[in-house]
Amino acid sequence: MSDLSAFDLTGRTALVTGSSQGIGRTLAEGLAAAGATVIVHGRDDAKAAAAASEIARATGAVTHSVVFDVTDATAVDAGIGEVERLIGTPDILVNNAGVQRRAPIAEFADADWDALVQTNLSSVFHLSRRVSAGMIARGSGKIIQIGSVQSQLARPSIAAYSATKGAIVMFTKGLCADLAPHGIQANAIAPGYFATALTQALIDDDEFSAWVRGRTPAGRWGDTKDLVGALVFLAGSASDFVNGQTLFVDGGMTAVV
Repeated sequence: MSDLSAFDLTGRTALVTGSSQGIGRTLAEGLAAAGATVIVHGRDDAKAAAAASEIARATGAVTHSVVFDVTDATAVDAGIGEVERLIGTPDILVNNAGVQRRAPIAEFADADWDALVQTNLSSVFHLSRRVSAGMIARGSGKIIQIGSVQSQLARPSIAAYSATKGAIVMFTKGLCADLAPHGIQANAIAPGYFATALTQALIDDDEFSAWVRGRTPAGRWGDTKDLVGALVFLAGSASDFVNGQTLFVDGGMTAVV
């Protein structure tokens, strides 16, 4: 195996949850550019289909789209059934779907807590459980979660979010314990502060944006394309002996005080 072939995803298949927009959209296109057949997932059928078509045009890859509720185990089962009909059990599962809710803990609403736990954590359980069954039968697979620097660093008003992302770190280790004997690698990517449509209000806040640049040794917000190299590494043969790890892609934020 040459150094470059270890990063070649030609012939592999991938499902990226929450990939009709934002970070997930960039991740799906990155896998497609590396050669994978990609399933774009979202909550809106037209939006997911449009993203899949755009990725296909940009990369020349084969793409599909699916829509199902990642927080509902029954919907996940049906949705993965559709994925299996399209491409079989994915070689690569990227658990990217997530939400954010902010409020001081004394004012935090039950509904917001439930939304965070269901979308950021329970969805990862549902998807990993369902897809790993096929991976075990095949004897190979890559499961990659999108975590956060907030799994290690706390800030006011996001204690609940941090709890879900901290749980992702340990769930990934648990997947390693269960699945490594079956030839499956489970790892996570923990982004720092990234410029997306969902963070635009923070970017536009001059004081907060200056804090991000000052707190990050790289001196800037992350670009979603900064995540693609780490993803392709964890999705391909180059990482076959990497398991249960969380790779921080944060411009150095978690390395310094």
